[in-house]
Amino acid sequence: MSQQPTTLTDRVRKLTSGLMTRLGTRLYRLGLHPDMITVLGLLIVMIASVVVAAGYLQWGGIILLLGLPLDAVDGAVARAMQRKDKFGAMLDSSLDRYADGLIFGALSYYFAVQDEFGWMVMALAAILGSFMVSYTRARAEGLGVDVKIGLFSRLERVIVILGMLLTPDVFGIPILEIGLLVLAVGTNFTGMQRLWYVYRTLMQREDKS
Repeated sequence: MSQQPTTLTDRVRKLTSGLMTRLGTRLYRLGLHPDMITVLGLLIVMIASVVVAAGYLQWGGIILLLGLPLDAVDGAVARAMQRKDKFGAMLDSSLDRYADGLIFGALSYYFAVQDEFGWMVMALAAILGSFMVSYTRARAEGLGVDVKIGLFSRLERVIVILGMLLTPDVFGIPILEIGLLVLAVGTNFTGMQRLWYVYRTLMQREDKS
């Protein structure tokens, strides 16, 4: 099989590795634990979700944007402290799923209050798709398959979410609804894309055995 393409998340991580290493080292020397940063990141998402559900979309987007760096900083601090246990990675992945659920749940509530039940369902579809993207990768790792392909990994989802919250309507163009449609379709497509990749990989292994 040809070499697996790197995701946008991988490329951004590589470009910012030097900066993150220096920042992680400094924060570790200040006594911060990576798990504290991970939990703080979720608390910020919770606040942003409440603001979005209340209808203040742009303020919710700003709060999310301010908390975005924490998603990378916790890993940098963990590397600086040369963390040996794997619980940090488990905690980070688990809280990321809560974060996805909170944001899309807030959007679902926002549309439900406005009697826009079609868009409420679309937000729920985006939740399912986001969970599917993460689950297929996690389950594939249990089968010995590394899955990083897909159009809508976490960073791509975050970029679209921020864009549609910060600019929900531009010159009458419903960016919020367009973004939500893109996420609902894109995340579920990515989940199926990863499922197909795992299927092909496992079938090739059986053919070689």
